[in-house]
Amino acid sequence: MSRQKQQLSLHRLKTVGEQSLAMSTEAFEVGLFDPNASQGVMLSRVWTSATLLRSVSWLSLKNAQGRNIYIRPAGEHRLTLIDDLGIEGIERLKSEGFAPAVVVETSPGNFQAWLHHGQVLPKHLSTFAARFLTVRFGGDLGSADWRHYGRLAGFTNRKAKYRRTDGTFPYVKLHEATGAVYAAADSFIAEIKRLYELERGRHQSPACSRRRRADSTNSTNLNGIEHFRTKAIYGGDHTRTDLAYTIYALARGVSQHEVRIALGSRDLSHKGDSKRQEEYINRTLKKARERIGDNWKGQ
Repeated sequence: MSRQKQQLSLHRLKTVGEQSLAMSTEAFEVGLFDPNASQGVMLSRVWTSATLLRSVSWLSLKNAQGRNIYIRPAGEHRLTLIDDLGIEGIERLKSEGFAPAVVVETSPGNFQAWLHHGQVLPKHLSTFAARFLTVRFGGDLGSADWRHYGRLAGFTNRKAKYRRTDGTFPYVKLHEATGAVYAAADSFIAEIKRLYELERGRHQSPACSRRRRADSTNSTNLNGIEHFRTKAIYGGDHTRTDLAYTIYALARGVSQHEVRIALGSRDLSHKGDSKRQEEYINRTLKKARERIGDNWKGQ
């Protein structure tokens, strides 16, 4: 190995170690996305920090072969990702008490920020917080959910639009990795909980609430979308899985608001920009309502 390659390898290992440490997570989902596949193929691994570091060389090989390298916490977690920020957005976060635990430059002048809440948020609240923060600070709403992938620094961004004239791609850079809980965390989480309850109340009329209580002895007995994603009958076709879950959930009184959150809990970036992702969710809901017909509870 040449001295230059050895230095690059050591720098990449250091960068991955710093980012993973600052994300304050026991286990990660690492995604390797192939943009050249017909519909995009995400190869996923669940690793501890130690396994992640041992796998950097393998990730480097896959990156060189054309895959983009992503990371997110495994399971419910303490973080929120805000995607597609300019440097002004990063500065606003800091000035308003939301200093990120991790800042990654995914392409020249384009940033992702991971905010550390200091406590694990349940999925619904994590998604609600992500959407609230994204709207407030001007990120990509299509990436605002509880389990969206962010870029792993130290590897190249293989999107075709970033290909340079010499055929190379820009590196994803780690700008900050403090791992710190932002100053406004306690007050923000309290406010988010209050706003979520108000939002949920707007989606549930008294009649809807009564009907829900009559329809089910305990709503927690309903299967979540992850149950459908593990069923072999759908053959890994997430479009079929999404529709099956949506039909099941709406027919049992789950609100469209909650179904939207569930559908957005997987990476929909292959559908296009945030507008196209919303259109996909709308189409799925429309198809499900048509299938259910008169049995839809209309929440």
